[in-house]
Amino acid sequence: MPIVPVAAAEAIAGLNRFDTIIDARSPSEYALDRLPGARNWPSLDDEQRRIVGTCYKQVSAFEARKIGAAMVARNIAAHIEREVMDKPKDWAPLLYCWRGGQRSGALALVLGQIGFRVHLLEGGYKAWRRHVVRDLETLPSRYTWRVLCGRTGSGKSRLLQALQAQGAQVLDLEALAEHRGSVLGLLPGRPQPSQKQFETRIWQALRTFDPHRVVYVESESRKLGLLQVPLALIESIRQAQCLHIDLALPERIALLMEEYDFFLRDVDALCQQLDHLVPLRGRAKVDGWKQAAREGRFVDLVEALLVQHYDPSYEASLRRNFLRHAEATRLVPASSSAQAYAALARELIANEERH
Repeated sequence: MPIVPVAAAEAIAGLNRFDTIIDARSPSEYALDRLPGARNWPSLDDEQRRIVGTCYKQVSAFEARKIGAAMVARNIAAHIEREVMDKPKDWAPLLYCWRGGQRSGALALVLGQIGFRVHLLEGGYKAWRRHVVRDLETLPSRYTWRVLCGRTGSGKSRLLQALQAQGAQVLDLEALAEHRGSVLGLLPGRPQPSQKQFETRIWQALRTFDPHRVVYVESESRKLGLLQVPLALIESIRQAQCLHIDLALPERIALLMEEYDFFLRDVDALCQQLDHLVPLRGRAKVDGWKQAAREGRFVDLVEALLVQHYDPSYEASLRRNFLRHAEATRLVPASSSAQAYAALARELIANEERH
């Protein structure tokens, strides 16, 4: 059966119509970024690519192609034996590699000869990536944003999750970045995605939103750990209407101790993270915070971090970046409990529906 070429714009418009999306690049390329939902069937793994590349440079292109062809043939056979034997005749996959189509083309040829209707992404991942970058420059301005503001520990993420659970449109940048947005924000055992994969996740989320309904998002800084929020998105967020969560200090402390309990169980990791604050707050102050942690005085530590570091930093950032914060609607949860934030979410959604 002939291979069907698919332009990147056409593929983006109808990703769900393909039964399987297959990335024929190496595992390291796949890990860096890929089409949403793609599965990795590498034509060459990372070590094989190194071997073929070395032969290409040191011997000749012809010899490299012979070695590579043998490796690709064995890998394709393994993919077919592992993944294809149970596929029906009307199975219709989309294949892609980096750009030229050599790696995906070899797999597409064999699958087409079997009798499957195989689609091949024209221009590969590179063409698709250009569309993502272009979309990220225009999509954010299509939506009406509601920005959840509030000091650290006021439950912005908790309210965002409650809104999402009740059907509101939510862009949870911290979840997409695998980071909570502060010096203590890196989640244990969960490395951050690459910048490209972070942008792909944002792009995928933005494409699902209805422009006739509001989208809730937190008042994030441009940077989340090692990652940067796309410029057009952060500019749209900073120009939007704000909602300010006002939670009492003792409740904020309790919420943070609940959400960051993993640091309370690993004081050494906590102290290592606190060292990052030395350039901002000085060695003496940070050493005092570390001593409180080692002595188990976590309530004192959290209060000191909030009052002496996080609150002044956050308020300066709000004044500098969120110009409409002065007119923000004030939200006062009954407590820091999940039930209180669920009730607040219901109230917000009801207010939006009335307007």
